[in-house]
Amino acid sequence: MGKGDRKTRRGKTYRNSYGNSRAHSVKPAVTGAKTTVTKPAAVKKAAAPKKKSA
Repeated sequence: MGKGDRKTRRGKTYRNSYGNSRAHSVKPAVTGAKTTVTKPAAVKKAAAPKKKSA
């Protein structure tokens, strides 16, 4: 039970592999948690065209 054991988490990290004991997935979000609100990017107004000098 240690680094050489392929079935344990320590063995998985030692061998740089993934499996049931070292899942490579994101945990599900907590129910009822606040959602983050992202603001849309600011839109620049187009500059008025410059007048040509005569």
